[in-house]
Amino acid sequence: MEGIAIRLLNLRKSFGETTAVAGVDLEIRDGEFFSMLGPSGSGKTTVLRLVAGFETPTEGRVELAGQDVTGLAPFERDVHTVFQDYALFPHMTVEQNVAYALRVRKVPKAERLARAREALTEVRLEGYGARRPAHLSGGQRQRVALARALVGRPRVLLLDEPLGALDLKLREEMQVELKALQREVGITFVLVTHDQEEALTMSDRIAVFHRGRVEQIGTPAEIYERPATPFVASFVGTSNLLDGEAARRIVGAPGTYSVRPEKIRILKESAESTEPENSGATGTVAEVVYLGDATRFLVDLDGGGRLTALQQNLETSSEDVAAYRGARVRLQWHRRHCVAVPTPD
Repeated sequence: MEGIAIRLLNLRKSFGETTAVAGVDLEIRDGEFFSMLGPSGSGKTTVLRLVAGFETPTEGRVELAGQDVTGLAPFERDVHTVFQDYALFPHMTVEQNVAYALRVRKVPKAERLARAREALTEVRLEGYGARRPAHLSGGQRQRVALARALVGRPRVLLLDEPLGALDLKLREEMQVELKALQREVGITFVLVTHDQEEALTMSDRIAVFHRGRVEQIGTPAEIYERPATPFVASFVGTSNLLDGEAARRIVGAPGTYSVRPEKIRILKESAESTEPENSGATGTVAEVVYLGDATRFLVDLDGGGRLTALQQNLETSSEDVAAYRGARVRLQWHRRHCVAVPTPD
């Protein structure tokens, strides 16, 4: 059985009259890349700070590797936190920044420099040790912050929106590198992010936070393909929710249903399905959004409600897709892609 790196038991945190964390129970496994995903104010960052020891819970317990650390100071916990602003010392060289924690722990100079160079090699910054942080790019400074966190080989690495300051292309590159690095070093990584794509790209499992609680925990595929609540369906990626009369007419049963835009095909209104496992509905294209590699269609359904469909632009241009606006179409999807979403009582 896999070991448990972090266990949270009925964790609660209030700031005056405001409840930031409203009873979270959570287990994160050794060697796992785990993400806490949610919008601003959902409680994810507060949970990270409770694990790090920067905040004390109002109720509940924090365990690291089976040890109750709820009352321990941050430096007494075998964790390290990487922040969005990197928090590098500008007057120190890269190598000195990375070795600083070892220096505080009075590790002999020769050993700490050797370990600092090893950590820089792990993050592909060998040869950069003599530079100052001001002379590095944003991505390089992020790597220095990671090397500094990894040099002491903590049991858990906490990442608080670590890629938020990077531009889109560099952020996407760093997502791949960060996951590869985690696999290489084998340390438990816990990421806090509001970026759904970031969480889906890097994580072994994801906890989706909403209003201080965990709405769902699962693999990226489980979270995306089988959302447990309407909030998860709407927050993680783009989803269509059918309910009320629209659900009864289109799905044939009451309830709330989710179908992802990329699962929907757009056909001529006169097209009929030859596949018994397909479902569909007719409607009018209300809006067309050209995205370059794909086009998003917003379709008002004859049976009520609106669905968004996503179509890859294999041979079309912005002028071609614009002609769809106002057109009559048939939307079609496989029945298994229309997932029933539990709703609160």
